[in-house]
Amino acid sequence: MNEKIAIIPGSFDPLTNGHVDIINRASKLVDKLIVVVGTNNNKQNLFTAEERKSHICSSVSYLPDVYVEIWDGLTVDFARKVNATVIIKGVRDANDFYYELEQAKANKILYPEVETLLLPTDPTLSFVRSSTIKEMAKFGANVSSLVPEVVNRALIERCKQLT
Repeated sequence: MNEKIAIIPGSFDPLTNGHVDIINRASKLVDKLIVVVGTNNNKQNLFTAEERKSHICSSVSYLPDVYVEIWDGLTVDFARKVNATVIIKGVRDANDFYYELEQAKANKILYPEVETLLLPTDPTLSFVRSSTIKEMAKFGANVSSLVPEVVNRALIERCKQLT
């Protein structure tokens, strides 16, 4: 029997409860799920890739078939490397949907064996964006209901360092 491997790529800077929800739900759909911490040169990262990986590992340690890797390259190249046949992405709204649809089309051209699965975000978390959380945290807002506890502590500490 072939193991069904999927990946969830993202920058996860910071990891949000929306991300954790998608990881939880996706983990039930496949045999092995790899969360891929990517680098995006267009984004100003608050946390290093290693810190983001650590936050994810701590936040989903109860999921036995979820792994976390760091990748600096094309998502499809990572998918091919680990024999993943599914890329899972969470979508909050129509803007996310159209962006991810374009990415899925490009990925299919580069790696025809891969399928993209778009999971709608839990409606109670659809407003949660990493960029918004970073902005709120920088101004001292309480974001503890929007991120895992390990991330909340790291945000508080990092924002202290920035002031």
